[in-house]
Formats: sequence, structure tokens, C-alpha cells
Amino acid sequence: MPRDIPVGNGNLLLNFDPDYRIRDVYFPLIGQENHSEGGPFRFGVWVDGRCSWMGPEWEKDLRYHDNGLVTKVFLKNASLGLELRCSDVVDMDVNVYIKKVEVKDLQGEERQVRLFFSHDFHLYGNTIGDTAYFDPRTRSIIHYKANRYFLISCCEAGGCGVRCYACGDKEVPGREGTWKDAEDGELSGYPVAWGSADSTIGMPLYVPQGGRATAFYWVAAGLRYHDVAQLNQVVSETAPEELINRTLHYWTAWVQKESRSFGDLPRTVTDIFDRSLLILRTQIDDRGAIIAATDSDIVRFGRDTYSYMWGRDGAFVAAALAKAGYTHVCMKFFDFCSRVLSEEGYLYQHYNPDGSLASNWHPWLVDGKAVIPIQEDSTALILWALWIHYQYSKDIEFIRPLYKELIQKAADFLVSHRDPETLLPIPSFDLWEERYGVHSFTVAAVIAGLRAAANFARLFQDTSLAETYDTAADQTGKGLVEHLYHPGLNRYARSGYRKDNGYELDEVIDISILGLTTLGVLTPRDPRMFETMKAIRGQLWLDTPVGGCARYQDDIYQLEDDSPEDIPGNPWFISTLWLGEYFIDRAENLQELHEALPYLEWCAKNALPSGVLAEQVHPVNGYPLSVSLLTWSHSAFVWTVLRYTEKFNSLQD
Repeated sequence: MPRDIPVGNGNLLLNFDPDYRIRDVYFPLIGQENHSEGGPFRFGVWVDGRCSWMGPEWEKDLRYHDNGLVTKVFLKNASLGLELRCSDVVDMDVNVYIKKVEVKDLQGEERQVRLFFSHDFHLYGNTIGDTAYFDPRTRSIIHYKANRYFLISCCEAGGCGVRCYACGDKEVPGREGTWKDAEDGELSGYPVAWGSADSTIGMPLYVPQGGRATAFYWVAAGLRYHDVAQLNQVVSETAPEELINRTLHYWTAWVQKESRSFGDLPRTVTDIFDRSLLILRTQIDDRGAIIAATDSDIVRFGRDTYSYMWGRDGAFVAAALAKAGYTHVCMKFFDFCSRVLSEEGYLYQHYNPDGSLASNWHPWLVDGKAVIPIQEDSTALILWALWIHYQYSKDIEFIRPLYKELIQKAADFLVSHRDPETLLPIPSFDLWEERYGVHSFTVAAVIAGLRAAANFARLFQDTSLAETYDTAADQTGKGLVEHLYHPGLNRYARSGYRKDNGYELDEVIDISILGLTTLGVLTPRDPRMFETMKAIRGQLWLDTPVGGCARYQDDIYQLEDDSPEDIPGNPWFISTLWLGEYFIDRAENLQELHEALPYLEWCAKNALPSGVLAEQVHPVNGYPLSVSLLTWSHSAFVWTVLRYTEKFNSLQD
């Protein structure tokens, strides 16, 4: 199931599923150590002898409060005669998740309602050696293992602290979990469980006739008992509603800090822009890693996740945030890249949030020859993004320690990692992580990275080095035109495969070829790029009720069995936005600029009601596919909106 309405603060992150159940709990690193392992934390209501867990029988609307990382959730169960309005937040300063629940009677009579919250923890990502117990000192339930502690408590009209609870076993024969214990409206009060342990707490609420009652529930995360006990005291003494309000006010100030003019963009688009900025922040670990996606549901497809730092994804996020005025958010990201960069000057495929090397499906041996298992575009794009960061921050003191350890080291690798005859990059894996060769997108990224390095060299008065990098970029650009342009098709090829007399060209049309213009290597009005764009638009735009642009022809990744047979692949947000960006770059008047609007509007239309953008959507019904959310999708949206408004303003002058 896709994830929605993430709430986090850079140390603690929670994701929900479409049924409004907590599914992912990351702490203390965003994207590492999912303490739920993707299992549901159930939320249910008992009234009039019936128990109903959040699911199909509830009408649901999952959104955020405007301009804040506080959810605004509407729930209604007509058969129970109840309506719920909920707010969820992770406090901006302390590692506490808080939920506010307001229950309204719809039957015109007094109601005795019980709220139940079940906790399916898998601490450190597994169920071996967990403990759950009732703690009389704090009147809370505590789950712990080694150096991970989660304290659960609540507050309603009768006071604060857990009064109704059960700790028990799960995932063993005959034991489904303590949530089953709650379905009769009562809990056993069993005070401890270990091994594969879970817990459920209950909260009684008196709801007056036609009236409302309010309750609060929270989960504090820490490394020791003392940490969570102290956090619990903070929530109790400060009052949970005050913590919710202060966090809402903070994020409102954060997202509104820049005075923006969006030109003639519709409100549907600008709303997703602001939401994307906030959502991107939830996926950035406070130690620097920008995570591609934290949707653990993808584990079902390959026993691996997107919860890693890819240089490619991180660079696009950092560039978009810098352009939006948030250079400070990604400073630690560039420090992270400098720390993990290899001695030879390149980034591997991806990294864990703590900086350790993550799983890698690129082989070290291709066609019997030893290779470096990298996507070279990832290394190059870091330099491209860092120059954009500097252009908007002008923080030369931040750049200075990165100049030799990151910029020079990476740029020197880009210069040396080239074919001595064609001066194109030596083969590497493509940005989709599927093919080994020389790719137009990689070439564009290398040229953009070398230009950025040359700019930094000039900044530091390193004239000879700037000339070296510029010369290498010029040579690589010449090699691109000479070897990767397909005269028979009147357009650029996706890739080239080295042969004795040159390159065998890959004729498959691919959206990534537009990187030649989006990364500034070729102008969009270059006749060869115009023909390339026409081929992309003609062959990759879907003729389905949903529309949108696929990545490339015959893309089967995450393609559902019920998809039409004649489509190139699923529509992706980044593919659709890259087409839009091409038209923005090409526009010389407002009429031409408006050709880009449908691409932005398509993204807004296919976002979840909360504003969350997935990686791709179903070609017929628009349902999110693969991971949801994808940070790259949100960064591409932010970037494209800013490019549109820049061009709009320039055409108005």
C-alpha cells in the first residue's frame, strides 16, 4: 500500500497507509531502522458493543493543515454514527509523535466510546528480543530493545496516563496480537511481554449528545529509559495541544519565509509546490542523508528498499531546495557526500543514512572485465548541485573545506575516467541503474559537473585547473555530438556501446535524453534536440485516461498485469516534468511558455489529496505505484515550478 502524510523532524519519521494506519517508524536515522518493519499500527473505535478498526468501512480524507507538517484527517463511520477529526505531528524540537483525536456523535445521543491504539513494533527491524511492559512510574507502555526505547501514553478528560492496556505476543501460532483482545471493548491488563512483543492501549471517552470529546495520544522515542521518561514529562507539562500548535506555527513560518510570485500558475499547482517543500524536509536526515523514499512496502518486490542516499536523487533535491531558498537545509548533505566519496573520487550506487555502503546490484565484472560498479552521473551531479547551492548562498566559507576533498577529487575523477580516443566517459551504469554503457544523460551530467568544478576553480583563483576542467567539458561535448547523435533518426541516442570503430547506438527512445538540455549542455532550440523532444513526446506520452509520460519504450518496471498492452510503460512524475521543463527552457513568449502548463497540472491532478507524489502511477486508474512518496518527484516539481516562474518573470520584463 502506498504511504501518505509523512510527519517527521529529521530524527523521527512516521508514514501512514491509505487506511490511516502508521506503517513506518524510523528513528534515530531517517530511512534506517524501521521499527515497524512495515506492519500496521492499528487504530480502532469501540462503541455500542462494536469495534471497528480503520479500514474500508471508514470514509477517510487524509490531508495536511495548510502550510504545515501537521495532518488534517477526516474519518466517518456511518454505521457507528461517529465522525473523527485527527491531527498528527512530530514535534519540531523533541522526538515525540502526537495525535489529537476529536470524536463527534452523529446519532443525537450520549455515547461511551473507547479508542484503541495497537503497536506492532519490530525494534531494529526484527522481532527477536523485544520487550513491552507497563511502566507504573510514568503510567505508560514502553517498548525497548538495547538502545531503542519507545514510550506510549495518552491524555483525555479523565487525566493523563495509560489506564487500559495489554502486552502480549504476536506472530506466533494462536497469537495474532493484542489488538484482537480489544475487539470486545476490554483489555487484559497483562503487564509485560517479550520476544515478539506487541501492545494495545485503550482510552474511554464520554461523548455528549450531538457533541464532541477530545483525546491525545503520543509516542516518545529515545536511546534510554531516561530519555523517553523525560520526554513524556515534557508532553504532560507543556500540554500536547501546545506542542502541536507550536510545530504548526514553525512549519508555517518555514515554508512562508520566502516572498514568492508564481506568475500565472494555477492554485492547484502552487499548493503542491508548498506541500512538496515540506514533504522533502521530512525525508532529510539531520546528519545529512537525503533519502530517496521511506515507503517500506517496496520491500515486497525485491527484499530491498529505497531508503538510501543516492547521489543522483540527493543532488536533484539539494539543487531544488537551494533554488527555493533553503540552502541551509542541505549543507550537511554535501558534507555527507564529502565523507563517503571514495579515495578515487567517485560515489558508489547508494549509501545508508549513517554513511555506510548500502546494498549494490551493480556487478564488478561485466563481459569478463573488471569495472567500477557506479553510476557516474551521481558523482557529477553532486558538483552540479553544489554550484547551484553556492550561487544562491554565496557562502564561500562553507565551500572552502569542500574544494579539495569533494570538488577537486570528484572533478579529477571525471577528467580521468574518459575514453582516451573519443574523450567520452568510460562506460558505467545508467541513471535507471539497468544498463552498462555510455549514456547521453551521463555525458550531460559529466559535462555539467566539470563546468561546475571549473566555476569553483575560478572562484578560488585556480586558473589552470579551471582551464583543465573546461577543456575536458568541451572535449566531452564534442564527443557527444560526434558519437551519440544518430543521423539516421535525426536525434540523439539513449546510449552507445563501445566497439572497435566507435559506438553501437541504442535507438530506444528515453526521457533521460532530455538531460542534454535540462543540464544545460545543449540549447532546447538546437534542431537536433527539437527532433529528439518530438520523438520523446510522440512515443512516450500515454494515450490512456491518465496520460503522463513514461521513462522509455517497453519499460516493465512496476507495470501491472491489467495495464494496456500498447503503452510504453507507466507514467512517471519526473518524466512528465522533464518534458515540461523542456518547453519552459524553449519558450520565447508567454504563449510558448503556456505549453508547459499541462505537465505541471498533470502532476497536481495525479498527486494524492495530501499532495504526496509517488514515483509512478497506474496508466488507467492513476493509483500510486512503486514507492510513495518519492523525493525525486517532489524535487522535480519544485524545480520545474521555479523554472516556470523565472521564465514568466523574464518574459514580463
